[in-house]
Amino acid sequence: MWKKNNIFWGWYIVVGAFLVMSVNYGARYCFGIFVKPLSVEHGWSHSVISLAATINMLIYSIGAIFVGRMLDKFAPRWIMTTGAIIAAAGFILTGFVNSPLTLYLAYGLLVGLGATGMGVVICSSSVGKWFIKMRGLAIGIATMGISFGIMTLTPLAGFLGRYFSWRAGMFILGAITLTVGVTVSQLLMRKTHPEAYGLLPDGDKIPLPGQISAAPAVSKISLRIIFKDSRFWTIAISQSLIVMVIMSVFVHQVAYAVDNEINSIAAASSLAAISVTGFIGQFFFGWLSDRLRDAKYAYFLGISFLLCGMILLNYADNVRSLYLYAVIYGFGYGCIAPILPILIVDRFGRHTLGSIYGLLTFFIGFIGSLGPILGGIIYDYFGSYHYLWLINTIILALTSIIILTLKKYNP
Repeated sequence: MWKKNNIFWGWYIVVGAFLVMSVNYGARYCFGIFVKPLSVEHGWSHSVISLAATINMLIYSIGAIFVGRMLDKFAPRWIMTTGAIIAAAGFILTGFVNSPLTLYLAYGLLVGLGATGMGVVICSSSVGKWFIKMRGLAIGIATMGISFGIMTLTPLAGFLGRYFSWRAGMFILGAITLTVGVTVSQLLMRKTHPEAYGLLPDGDKIPLPGQISAAPAVSKISLRIIFKDSRFWTIAISQSLIVMVIMSVFVHQVAYAVDNEINSIAAASSLAAISVTGFIGQFFFGWLSDRLRDAKYAYFLGISFLLCGMILLNYADNVRSLYLYAVIYGFGYGCIAPILPILIVDRFGRHTLGSIYGLLTFFIGFIGSLGPILGGIIYDYFGSYHYLWLINTIILALTSIIILTLKKYNP
């Protein structure tokens, strides 16, 4: 862990990734808090508003292909800095929207594009390049930033929306994104991979087999080879469906709670409750994946917690039951971010992590982006979220089985 009495630089990468993901995901997941206020002020339907979140996800997923490939060649700091500036501009401009089109351009296009440069593809891939033996633990700690950001920013957004306005909330989120994103990326995310600086992964002093080269032996992988690999599609399908469920819940959970006459601040804070146990789950599942023969078993366990939480949400009609759901669902949610890059590295290698992760994120984001708009359409048609939660339950049950079929062998 130490090099010449200094902390191994990989741990600075972990801290930087933690902070960048905190502001990126914490700010974006606040969108669900503003669905009701937007609907009340402008008279827009839930499906019209939710389409902004869907566009956001689509732009994010398309951009992930390019930033993933860029990360395999360049240090992450300029990618992150650019992303922070664009996302901040998007949040601030969202505070001025007065039509669905301007909402889609500001939040959907700009925030989605900026978030790509600060997302899990950049952050987790950057961390994954610096560790082998402690990869699960390092990525688990870094992705705890997602929950930390949601845990801290969603109550703030709920407070601002209730006592000031949803517009003020967007302005504050933009300012936080700009300040933290630019500062952290410039200070901590300057380096690419350890071999380029005469270091070894994990801060080792004695090289393991395959660690001696100063540059990665493989930096590119053919798309044709990836698309012919059943492991790629198993991960893509299962993760896409899970993200679709997660995004539908994050965007519509607060509105669902308010419909059940739960106080708006308590409803918004349920997102923070998810983040508290998600924070624990991200560390736990990262740690657990280092100790199992295959990380897919840790993934299966996490999806099982998500499934139990989803069942409880369908009956959450008061604060107590809402928070019980949030605690269980949140712990399962903690498995998503840390385990995916580990599944990729174990099957395709460390030095192509950015490229494959970015490509996977395109497919995951494309399908996952359907979650918010699907929830809005179901609510507008039935006047209830019951059928959305039922569909989500079935999807989680199926994906828990799909992930167990994932094969593991050397690339």
